Amino acid sequence: MDYWTISLSIVIGAVGIYYLFKEFNYFKRHNIIHIPSFPIVGPMLPLIFRRISVIELFQELYNFNPDAKYVGFYVATRPVILLRDPELMKEILIKNFDSFPNRIGFGTVKDALFSKNLFSLKGQKWRDVRTMLSPAFTSSKMKIMFTLMLECAVDFTRSLLEISTDKSEMDMKDAFTKYTNDVIATCAFGIKVNSMSDPTNDFYVYGKEVTSFQGLRGLRFFFFSAFPRLTQFLGFKLISDDAGRFFRNVIKSTIHTRDTENITRPDMIQLMMDIRGKREAEKELTIEEMTAQAFLFFFGGFETSATAMSFVTQVISDKPDVQAKLRQEIDKVLEDSNGEVTYEAINHLEYLDAVINEVLRLYPPNVMLERLCEMDYELPSALPNGKPFILKKGQVIWASVYSIQHDEKYFDDPEEFRPERFLGNNTYHNSPYYAPFGLGPRMCIANRFALLEMKVMLFHLLALCELRPCAKTVLPIKMSKSTFAMAPEGGFWLNVRRRNDVHPTIRSLTLNNDAANF
Repeated sequence: MDYWTISLSIVIGAVGIYYLFKEFNYFKRHNIIHIPSFPIVGPMLPLIFRRISVIELFQELYNFNPDAKYVGFYVATRPVILLRDPELMKEILIKNFDSFPNRIGFGTVKDALFSKNLFSLKGQKWRDVRTMLSPAFTSSKMKIMFTLMLECAVDFTRSLLEISTDKSEMDMKDAFTKYTNDVIATCAFGIKVNSMSDPTNDFYVYGKEVTSFQGLRGLRFFFFSAFPRLTQFLGFKLISDDAGRFFRNVIKSTIHTRDTENITRPDMIQLMMDIRGKREAEKELTIEEMTAQAFLFFFGGFETSATAMSFVTQVISDKPDVQAKLRQEIDKVLEDSNGEVTYEAINHLEYLDAVINEVLRLYPPNVMLERLCEMDYELPSALPNGKPFILKKGQVIWASVYSIQHDEKYFDDPEEFRPERFLGNNTYHNSPYYAPFGLGPRMCIANRFALLEMKVMLFHLLALCELRPCAKTVLPIKMSKSTFAMAPEGGFWLNVRRRNDVHPTIRSLTLNNDAANF
């Protein structure tokens, strides 16, 4: 090794050590309450080695100092402020959104499917795309998509009712991903598939691949968020070339076919196509950008909605009184409508809505919210009689939604399942204490779509079936340590039986009246 190589190595090592210790002294220098941790991996080490679940990690961070409005900790070498106070969350995520308009997201990922979608976009580009896509989720568009969801739910339940008695023990997550796959394929991509009868279709196969957080793929997602520049330098990929190529080809061919054959469909691709030529040139989306938005819709909806529905069915599986009340409400709608279920009827199922909202409180899709400080901002003192702290541009803020929704300060008996919290005047909607889809302008753009998708499926499932725990069911629910996602130990296995008292108006959903004697 020559003189210059040795000298350069020494300089790089010295700079690296200086930077490391400088960053790891950040909270100490600023006198901020913080969680002691190992260099590089921070408090994530037990999670990486699967000693704790991701939920247990967030609870440990949140409970480090119960009196503090916020605490500090490290993700890799990055200092992060964890907000513990709902009112402070509201100030930052809503009232002072201009100071915290962006996420880190996947902006450093080279693949445009991740870097150019709405989740990762920043600044004016994010505002333009958000404004452009918002009309896809208005009430009028939801009514149209409701019809498409209804078709998927009917296909799903018909296939479900063909399952023989010896297969009545079902992995509900696996089943629900087939439904969410079909809904997204038709509502976002304009393609009709039936994944219950054909689980080898490309949409479902690639959907399972790109949304998996198990094993090495979960670890890969962690490294992309913890070491974005390193993963970019090393050329790591989040998804395979085949999966990326599939989604790009689907969008490209769909747009080409609709343009050449003058086909119009009520879906997200059509919305983005219709904008062409009607806006300023710089605000139009390229095919690559359109593909990224459709891919985000798939990536965000495939796994998240299926998991939410799985938690609903898992929670109510050993609660026959809750299921009976839900069936009573559903049967009343079927009776009043003579089996013709409408968009308005689905959205007026008060008890079903309360059950879903309470499960989203217990198991929110977003366990944590992330924001990036874009201009200096003064945080109040973390503790009484302390000093305020000035956040600088580039500082990362996290807000622990799961922990706040499980805090007895804000919810009585927070670990108890009580749908009544969301009935009548006892509502937590529009509250900083309840934010399963986020808060502020960057909350999930498709939250109404996700809720409608869940209601349509649960309506049809409970209209036809009753749910019971089986030999594989683990109750009470305990979080798995084997994945970076929120999932229960043992999975979502349940016994699914056909109701003995199926309402006559919904018998047409079965292939024949004797189909599927569970």
